[in-house]
Formats: sequence, C-alpha cells, structure tokens
Amino acid sequence: MSEPPTITHVSDKITVGKLSPPTSSKSITDTVNGSHRFVIHGYSLAKGMGVGKHIASDTFTVGGHQWAIYFYPDGKNPEDNSTYVSVFIALASEGTDVRALFELTLVDQSGKGKNKVHSHFDRSLESGPYTLKYRGSMWGYKRFFRRALLETSDYLKDDCLKINCTVGVVRSTIDCSSLHTIQVPDPDIGAHFGMLLENMEASDIIFNVAGEKFHAHKLVLAARSPVFRTDFLHEQDGNEQEIVVNDMEPEVFKAMLHFIYRDALLEEELEATSTSSSTPCISDTLTAKLLSAADRYDLTRLKRLCESHLCKDISINSVAQILALADRYHTAELKSVCLSFAAENLAAVMQSDGFECLKENCPSLQSELLKIVAGYEDDCSSGGGKSKSVWAQLSDGGDTNGRGVRQRT
Repeated sequence: MSEPPTITHVSDKITVGKLSPPTSSKSITDTVNGSHRFVIHGYSLAKGMGVGKHIASDTFTVGGHQWAIYFYPDGKNPEDNSTYVSVFIALASEGTDVRALFELTLVDQSGKGKNKVHSHFDRSLESGPYTLKYRGSMWGYKRFFRRALLETSDYLKDDCLKINCTVGVVRSTIDCSSLHTIQVPDPDIGAHFGMLLENMEASDIIFNVAGEKFHAHKLVLAARSPVFRTDFLHEQDGNEQEIVVNDMEPEVFKAMLHFIYRDALLEEELEATSTSSSTPCISDTLTAKLLSAADRYDLTRLKRLCESHLCKDISINSVAQILALADRYHTAELKSVCLSFAAENLAAVMQSDGFECLKENCPSLQSELLKIVAGYEDDCSSGGGKSKSVWAQLSDGGDTNGRGVRQRT
C-alpha cells in the first residue's frame, strides 16, 4: 500500500524590509542673458554691397556660446529688391540644438526713446524658444526696416546706426540643495567665551564680591552691558585693577557673569531656589536677585529671562511679592500678568501675607489693581460672563479653595 503524498505549504507572505528615506530633486529651467551693442559707422558707404551680403559685429559670448550680429544694408531676400534692411543674430560657435530667446533693438538717436524693438522676451511663445541647429544658424528679420524710411528717421544720425542685441540662452539645471544637505553645528560662541571666563586667560579686571574674587575681561563686559561700557570707556590704565562690589552676593554675581559670557542661565540653580522651602520669600530667590543685577547693569535679555522664570512661580501666595518686584525693576509684561492674576483671584490674594506688605509698601500698586478690578466688573456687568462679582468674593470669607479662585502652582 503506497504512502499518502506529502503536501508542503509555502507561505506567500512577502516580508517588506525597511524603506529607504524618500528622495527628491528639482529641475530649474531659466535663461542666461547677455547683451551686445553693434554700432555701424558709414551706413551710406555700405549701401550697394549687394543683396545677401552683410556686415558682422565682433563675436560675443552668452551662455557658453558665441554670437554675432549680421546687418544686411541691401537686405537678405533678393525678392525684396533692397527695399528693406535685414538684421539677424547668428550662432558663431559650435553647438547643436541651442535654444534661446532674442531681442533686437534699433536705437532712436534723437533721445526720445522711440526705439524699434523686436523681442521674444515680452511675448507669449506658442512653440517655445527658438532652436539653432548648428553653427551659422540665425534668427532675425529679412524685413527689419524699410530702407527709405530708415534713411529719413532719427535712427540714422551722422551716417551711423546703433543696434542693441540681447540673447537669453535656455538652460536646465538640477537644484542640488534638495539632494544634499550639510549639517551645521549649533552655535558655540557661548562655549568659547565661557572657557575664557573659566580659564581666566588674558583677564584685565578683578571683581571682589564679599571677599570672593572673579577675574573677567573689560572688552567682553563692555560689549554686553551699557553700564560696564560707560565705566570702562574712558579708562587709559591698561593694568589689571580690582573693583569691590559690596551690595551683591557672590552667587548672584557668578550667575550674572555666566550669562554675560555664555548668554544662558544656570537653569538648575534657578529651579532649585525657586522650589526650595528654605526661601519662602520671592525676593530671596536667585531669580529675583538676578533680576536686580540685570536691572543694575542694563542686561535686557537677562531681565526678560528672569521675568519668564518668575512668571512660572505666580500663585495666590506669591503674586503680591512678584508684583512688587516687577514694579521695582520696571518689567512691564510681568507686572501686567501679576495684576491680571491678582484681579481674577482678588478675594484670596487679599488674604495673603504678601498683599499686606503690598498695601504698606506699594500703595500705588494697590490703586492700579483696583483699576483692573473695576475694568473686570464693567465687562462682567455688560457681558454677564460671571455669575458673581469679584468684589463679592470677599463676602464668602475668602475661601481660597472655592471655584472662584484660579490658582497657579
């Protein structure tokens, strides 16, 4: 008894490998343009040289090919019996199927600008640019201008004609910028200047901050701070000198120098002081002290960075303190954010310790806050957007956990 046949199943699943990244290219077709002026002196002497005979200009190069202008004083076409002058542009170098646009201009020598122009450039081309098959191929006009009219016109002056010629050779190229890219490293000028600060190379100034000394460079400081620029501008002494800074902590001065040289903040230290429970007062944080230093030395970008960090720390308990800082150091945008937040959460903010200090030390800010609140009240009464007045939050006992308070953490 024969054994049953063995059937083998072959999977028809096709495994697709990793796809190569897509590629692209761009073809650009344009013209390489060039011009030539052909001046013909002694026109009257050229007449009679015979139909089909020409005066040639010197050759000129456009788009990698040589060209010449041919002027036929008795015309190129025997059938016209010298009634017209003819003008052509000829390919004067070797070439095959050279595609080009042309323009011939007979110059009006009266100064009126009434030139006679024949042009490819300013009209729609139904069959595309003209193609010159080989050396000696020409484009132009057998009946360029009636000779009798030419000789009594402003185009002929002192027995002289002027012809301008423009050639636009068509070329197609591949835009390589889409095919190849070269990776450019991130800017590293801050790292280089930072090494200059760390190594103290060629330093010419020392700052003594609470006994801790920092070596720096007058030129760098003057470039970054208008205040330092004024301090060092008229100095004639090139020797190293020491400046004592009594009203700034070494930690703050170090962070400011780090920014001046590297254009960046010590982010980790800023985050640590802003979230530390040991510094409940905003004015004691490194960010607040840096804001003071930035204001003192007119470091505008540093001020904006400090504003940005302080803005993240706005809350019910901190907004009054941050508002006082914003007002003291003239940071308008941070001040506006604080005023808006305090107005939206007025009842809770008024019960914070910071608000009591604000009333005692900055009464003008309290007035500004009340104006913001009055504006909110007007909007609410006209639009009906809120169900409860901001002022009415006070009658609720200042519940900071209520829905009327929008607290930021």
